[in-house]
Amino acid sequence: MPDWNSAQYLKFERERTQPAIDLANRIELENPRQIVDIGCGPGNSTAVLARRFPGVQILGIDNSPDMIGKARRDYPQLEFALCDAGRNLGGLDRDFDIVFSNACIQWIPEHRRLIPDMMGLLRPGGVLAVQAPDNFGEPVHKIIAEVTVSPEWASRFHSPRIFYNLAQGEYYDLLSELSADFSIWQTTYFHTMKSHSDILEWYRGTGLRPYLDILSPEDKPAFERDIHAELVRAYPTQKNGDIIFRFPRLFFTAVAPQA
Repeated sequence: MPDWNSAQYLKFERERTQPAIDLANRIELENPRQIVDIGCGPGNSTAVLARRFPGVQILGIDNSPDMIGKARRDYPQLEFALCDAGRNLGGLDRDFDIVFSNACIQWIPEHRRLIPDMMGLLRPGGVLAVQAPDNFGEPVHKIIAEVTVSPEWASRFHSPRIFYNLAQGEYYDLLSELSADFSIWQTTYFHTMKSHSDILEWYRGTGLRPYLDILSPEDKPAFERDIHAELVRAYPTQKNGDIIFRFPRLFFTAVAPQA
């Protein structure tokens, strides 16, 4: 897992938060009492839940001390705790009305175990609500993959980044085994970037993080220049100077079976 930087992540707070808003608005559950936000990051998604379900007890968890520290400073009225969702979900209460996770599970392995574990935190009739990036076919991901294995950089990265996401159909099959009432859908966000450097800046906070953490301070600028050059070639500029940065995301909700 990369070392997370909350300030870097929040440079595009509005764009990163919109999927959490859209997911929260799809939850149809009256009078929930307890919610857990898995992979809450700097608390922006937890704040979305607090606005969507006012007065409900909400716990935000994340395995990054930096993220949890930022969340506690920005949202002192909410509860946050350090927790590694890939290992320690069993230590949480198992009576949540909503288990929510926005842009987190792509960093956690073994989704065929993880999703049932998340469902297991719900009371009967509770709702699991998950969003994860589904943009692995987009140019930026292909660029990162190609540059990191290029002759100049391959020796710095001894093992490729592992992507833990399942295929859409695999999530469908998994959810169908866990719930008789579930939905799965994809939304593509068209983010407006003012420069190709903005796309690079976005990925410094997420997809480039595992590579930047490895490189020395002397190597990082050259690596980013190579990424930037490919971004310029892959993403055309619109007539008004803007750049369309497509970002597909996969969503699903599932209702826990009644006892």
